[in-house]
Amino acid sequence: MTVQLQPPVTSVFFDFDGVICDSVNVKTEAFDRLYRDYDDDIRRMVREYHLHHGGISRYEKIRHYEAVIQGRPADEKAIEKKAGQFAELVVDAVVDSPFIAGAEQALERLKGVCPLFVVSGTPQDELRTIVERRRLSGIFDGVYGSPATKSAILEVLLTENDLDRRSAAMIGDAITDFDAAMDNEVPFVGVVGAGHPSPFPPGTLIIEDLTMLPEILTGSVADKKL
Repeated sequence: MTVQLQPPVTSVFFDFDGVICDSVNVKTEAFDRLYRDYDDDIRRMVREYHLHHGGISRYEKIRHYEAVIQGRPADEKAIEKKAGQFAELVVDAVVDSPFIAGAEQALERLKGVCPLFVVSGTPQDELRTIVERRRLSGIFDGVYGSPATKSAILEVLLTENDLDRRSAAMIGDAITDFDAAMDNEVPFVGVVGAGHPSPFPPGTLIIEDLTMLPEILTGSVADKKL
């Protein structure tokens, strides 16, 4: 069961890839390059698993890939090595990726109106570097990533900042974002690009981009699928 958005929203939690930055394909291509020495079936499995498990940390994805390829649990040192190679492939590309339509303007309009946070599956240190290099650090009241889960991060932020969860909002493009919101009884807004299937349950509030997000969060437009 979804939790209904109750504008005006008093705190906002954003996923990053696919919500603020149009960087999902950057990471798809990076995983493909990471496994470029394997056959086409393995590379297809890698791409499909990544796309169908948005929001899960790269460590979990690599752990899955290695176990499937080798037929046994992967060595943690091998996972760390692969994760490091992945980071080298993606950081500059994510920094250079375009904003999701309306995202830059939405963030500027929401800055100072209520607390804004990033809650992502990207490793935290790397995420903060990307946010800083994109000159977004001054927008957010906090930037948080893995190894903590999104659900755990959200719970800590709500509790430590004494935030009203029912008047908050989680903005995400993956089912992990939705689940984190539901785990914490936080209303959710799904970002699903035009022509893409929604991963979210029926009744979820969905937007194609962030163009109308400030109006939705302040209650100046109807609460409906846009």
